[in-house]
Amino acid sequence: MRKLHHVLFWLVLLGVWYFFRYEDYSTKQLALKVTLLKVADLAFMVYVTNYLLIPGLLYKKRYVVFGITFLLFIVASSWLKIWLEGRLVHHPELFDVFRRFKVLFYDNTIPHILLVSTGAAFRLIMDYASAQRRLAEMARENAAAELNFLKSQINPHFVFNSLNSVYFLIDKENTAARDSLEKFSDMLRYQLYECSAQEVGIEKEVGYLRDYIDLQRLRRDDSCIIDLQLSPELKGFRIAPLLLIPFVENAFKHLSHYHNGSNRVAVRLERENGSLLFAVSNTREERAGETGGIGLRNVQRRLELLYPGRHSLVIDKLPDQFDIFLKLEI
Repeated sequence: MRKLHHVLFWLVLLGVWYFFRYEDYSTKQLALKVTLLKVADLAFMVYVTNYLLIPGLLYKKRYVVFGITFLLFIVASSWLKIWLEGRLVHHPELFDVFRRFKVLFYDNTIPHILLVSTGAAFRLIMDYASAQRRLAEMARENAAAELNFLKSQINPHFVFNSLNSVYFLIDKENTAARDSLEKFSDMLRYQLYECSAQEVGIEKEVGYLRDYIDLQRLRRDDSCIIDLQLSPELKGFRIAPLLLIPFVENAFKHLSHYHNGSNRVAVRLERENGSLLFAVSNTREERAGETGGIGLRNVQRRLELLYPGRHSLVIDKLPDQFDIFLKLEI
């Protein structure tokens, strides 16, 4: 629908431009060709500026490079249009930039700078409005989450004191039970104290994932194969807390229960060329009445709000396998 609006806009502009200027040319066919050239040149400059220069340079705070590139691009595109227009009307001497530089620069380049700048201003206004909507939605969701947390909040000191008491009641020789309780305590501490910040160090998020997977190993029998691959480059950057765990929880929740085959969960997390790559895969069985998880929908919404235009999420649901791949620009 949005592309249709763009097409209609340029068609209307073409018609209006042609209607007011066709009498300036010897034939209507020539007038249409020249008008098409001018509109196409203007559209080319607007889209390159709005979809390449602004996000690639301006939004990355390379202001000087953006300004120089913008001006050089407008001048080059304008002069190319002038050269083509001279060939269309069969009077190249009227469009000789070197002979009539001032006139052609004033009649072509300056209007193009103003028109393309107007198009860029519309892009900036729309992006600003979109960012304000995202901030408002994030504020509403954060307020709702905080309210839900307050409603269900329990005294964390009581919880940790109770866990410590249980820990010391466990026989010292039962190291598996003690280790499990310690991991659970670390996970709870992370959720209560670390996740209130907007971002956390990737090391803490990875530690939480590792503890969760270790606890899952204890619950599963030998038919469950759990493969966890963590790149050593996972350090020195921050991400939103609890962003990755819903995908792993979903993998274990919908894990297959084959008696004569393997039930497998594979988790891979690595850093590559300024991006965080996260892949989760699990074997699954088709079950009647099975519906999609709310957790995945929630994390998709979080990604849209927290990393707009800076993530890609691919979810592939096969009859016997469920694959998730997330790429996050960091």
